[in-house]
Amino acid sequence: MTDLTKLTIAEARDLLKKGDITSRELTEVHIASVDAADALNAYIAKTPELALEQADKADAKIKAGEQKGMTGIPVGIKDLFATKGVHTQACSHILDGFKPEYESTVTQNLWDDGAVMLGKLNMDEFAMGSSNETSFYGPVKNPWRRGDTDTVPGGSSGGSVSSVAGFAAMGATASDTGGSIRQPASFTGTFGFKPTYGRCSRYGMVAFASSLDQAGTITRTVRDGAIMMESISGFDVKDSTSVDMPVPNFEAALTGDIRGKKIGIPQEYHLAGMPAEIEALWQQGIEWMKAAGAEIVDINLPHTKYALPTYYIVAPAEASSNLARYDGVRYGLRDVPQNGGLVDMYEATRAAGFGDEVKRRIMIGTYVLSAGYYDAYYLKAQKVRQLIADDFKRAFEKVDAILTPTAPSAAFAFGEKSDDPIAMYLNDVFTVPASLAGLPGSSVPVGLDANGLPLGLQILGKPWDEETVFKVSGVMEEAANFTAKPAEWWR
Repeated sequence: MTDLTKLTIAEARDLLKKGDITSRELTEVHIASVDAADALNAYIAKTPELALEQADKADAKIKAGEQKGMTGIPVGIKDLFATKGVHTQACSHILDGFKPEYESTVTQNLWDDGAVMLGKLNMDEFAMGSSNETSFYGPVKNPWRRGDTDTVPGGSSGGSVSSVAGFAAMGATASDTGGSIRQPASFTGTFGFKPTYGRCSRYGMVAFASSLDQAGTITRTVRDGAIMMESISGFDVKDSTSVDMPVPNFEAALTGDIRGKKIGIPQEYHLAGMPAEIEALWQQGIEWMKAAGAEIVDINLPHTKYALPTYYIVAPAEASSNLARYDGVRYGLRDVPQNGGLVDMYEATRAAGFGDEVKRRIMIGTYVLSAGYYDAYYLKAQKVRQLIADDFKRAFEKVDAILTPTAPSAAFAFGEKSDDPIAMYLNDVFTVPASLAGLPGSSVPVGLDANGLPLGLQILGKPWDEETVFKVSGVMEEAANFTAKPAEWWR
């Protein structure tokens, strides 16, 4: 491995343009870095031959003067995105051997811009998890340790953040249903960006909860996030939830000037029992915003306390419906031992193919959609979801962006919360409300806790105003000057 793996996307783009390096050189050192990082278990499928083929095409593009922001940049792809002819299983046993004959729109956009795929990244099974402990391929390790103790990378985009934090990818695709970009970014000292629901196509993404799932990015800097987000965004006729509107130049939004911007501080996010160091870091973030010329405004989001239970009704309900297709006939495992009947085959396939967390959420979702309970649970949850969205709408009449902690803790040790689903679900307490409202948001690394583990602050914006989120994120990044890196124990 050489220092090329430590370059940012923006730095590599400029060196490629000047001819100081080639995409093949950049890709070769990253292929070696991917192999050297096997101890992290971030990649569950490597594509070195394809990567070198794409790198050579990228070099030809650059020579022809056709370079774009992601041309020649090696990236990892979360296993949730369909990649033609390449392993795509959402890290579930039930999709063993699946190699799609089509490409997701998000990844196709990257390849059209000349990006290079290093491989497919580990994740919580079907994106259901907050620690990347539910994957069929085993847990991903966080490059950051608590002393000698391994910590989780967060989830569900654990492979995405671990590969980027561990210098085994320059950037990675990710997805966010209730916080699966922002929470793991906070745990690993990376920059995570979730756009407005509808900004990126969901075509070719393995569905978890269709009204919540949204593609996004993991990078090491805010500028890199802006470059990569611009590449993957855009309207797609193949996705009815994709919105037909121009994609702004997100990088151009990084002016460093937020003078006069109003930053909202929601009082409901001051949780009882939250670590004092997170409260202190949040207050430090407020001071940084003031110093940059922003005005701090106290706001109220009164239905925040209902967000987590609402999410854990809506998301499992949609998962129950989406995962019904995996029955061993249309999709899913074949040749599973069973007693003969159709129902027996369904039961045997799903029992063997789904992990415990996925089964738990399917059962919850099926229950809340069942006769006699639909109105009491699912319909009521949808009404509360609208109230949560209305809270944000009223708040954004007063402010331009909202600042909160990203997660209620730093990364925790393996097994620390996996036996207590409620404790695990509470990891999403700060990220779920914005997901229910479909808002754009980021997590910016801003400091370390007492154990030397990263902590992030979350910035939320108005629908379709990703530019302001990037602008404020850039100012926060500069003020925090987070330069800490994990000790490279895994090599």
